[in-house]
Amino acid sequence: MPDILYILLTAVVALAVGVFIGRAMLQKVYKQQEEDARQKAKSIIREAELNAESLKKDRILEAKEKYLKLKSEFDEEMNKKKNIIIQNENKVKQREQQATKQLEQTKRLETELEKEREVVAAQLDKERAQMNAQLDKEKEQVNTQLEQLKKRKEEVEAKHNEIVGQLEKIAGLTASEAREQLVEALKSEAQTQASSHVKDIVAQAKLTATKEAKKIVIETIQRTAAEHAIENCVSVFNIESDDIKGKIIGREGRNIRALEAATGVEIIVDDTPEAIIISGFDPVRREIARLSLHRLVADGRIHPARIEEVVAKTRKNIEEEIVEIGERTAIDLGIHGLHPELIRMVGRMRFRSSYGQNLLQHSREVANLCATMAAELGLNVKHAKRAGLLHDIGKVTPDEPELPHAIIGMEMAKQYKEHPDVCNAIGAHHDEVEMTAMVSPLVQACDAISGSRPGARREIMESYIKRLKELEETAVSFEGVNQCYAIQAGRELRVMVDADNVSDEKASQISYDISQKIEKEMQYPGQIKITVIREMRAISYAK
Repeated sequence: MPDILYILLTAVVALAVGVFIGRAMLQKVYKQQEEDARQKAKSIIREAELNAESLKKDRILEAKEKYLKLKSEFDEEMNKKKNIIIQNENKVKQREQQATKQLEQTKRLETELEKEREVVAAQLDKERAQMNAQLDKEKEQVNTQLEQLKKRKEEVEAKHNEIVGQLEKIAGLTASEAREQLVEALKSEAQTQASSHVKDIVAQAKLTATKEAKKIVIETIQRTAAEHAIENCVSVFNIESDDIKGKIIGREGRNIRALEAATGVEIIVDDTPEAIIISGFDPVRREIARLSLHRLVADGRIHPARIEEVVAKTRKNIEEEIVEIGERTAIDLGIHGLHPELIRMVGRMRFRSSYGQNLLQHSREVANLCATMAAELGLNVKHAKRAGLLHDIGKVTPDEPELPHAIIGMEMAKQYKEHPDVCNAIGAHHDEVEMTAMVSPLVQACDAISGSRPGARREIMESYIKRLKELEETAVSFEGVNQCYAIQAGRELRVMVDADNVSDEKASQISYDISQKIEKEMQYPGQIKITVIREMRAISYAK
């Protein structure tokens, strides 16, 4: 028992000593860790202070650099402004010097003019004195001559009385009786001549009345026919708002004048809401004007130089579209191997009408009719279809000589190596040449079928367009004329001349010569206004 207690006591004491020793060691370890942590914290703080100091120096350097850069830019800007101010001051000084010189020149000129005025006044006074002296002399001479005339008159009257007395004795009549007989004779002769003149005047009045009546009827027909012609002579360009009309017109109308001169059509900007009227007998010109307006309005930049640029691009695009239309038409009809120039002519038919009927639609219709009839009769379908499509290409040639369109088309087909049967069918469809091919009567019959159906054609429209083209060709034939456009339904002709080769006096002479030639060679209702435009342009390039 005492051994157990001793052991327990020893264990307790050992445990207490161990706990004390362990606690002392833990405190020592904790103190060491705390000291290490403090040292580490101090080193971190020191490092942070060093980094902060470095960053501070960098920011200060960057701020100084930025300040110096801004200062240099500010100084540079100020120097530029100073230079501009100095230049402006120099210009002002130069203008003041020029104004001073001009003022001095003006004063000198005034002095010279005053001297010349004094000299002229002295000369006038001298000449006035001479004229007065000469007039006095002439007055004296006239008075002398009047006195002589009075004496001569008295002598003549005395002689006249003497002769009258002798005549009265010889004739056995007094002067009053002879005068009455002479008056009766003259009255009878005057009545005879007056009757003859009255007959001539009545006949002339009848002729004039007939001519005037025809003129009135023709003018009435022309005004009435405008309602029919306008259907194929007017295009409508729609706009989003009426504010765009002001841009299209331009300052003092310069934009609309440039557009009309470049396209050859008439642009009508009136009170019609959200619409602009494009008037012209040539469909190609109207289409070019319509597309050019669309591009200008979409772009927003509308001025004469831009208008000319856009019109040139649009005209090129229209030419490409014409070729595309010709190719598409040939593909649709199954016609292959056409010459590129013939394809272009077929495309031009899209913008041409024949007596109010669209020429391309008419030619396609004739081609299909010819193919159908040739198939039924057992003839060559391909030749019939080609001849039907090409039978009116003579109507779309750029230059129109004085030949029937069938002959022109036949010559073009021969030029571009078409089959002889096709060429004969083109030339014979209006009986200008003899029919030698089997397909020729087919083309003639199908052309009549397509054109004679109700509502297909209007001959008034064809004669109207032909008259306008003749007007333009007449004006272009004069030397110095660059372009000519017929507008206002043929009542106005605008002629553009070369400013380098045509003077103002010659421009006036050209206008008169054109009017005289139109009067002699053409028939037209009403009157035609010929406006010759001579515009001087100075162009240079900065390279």
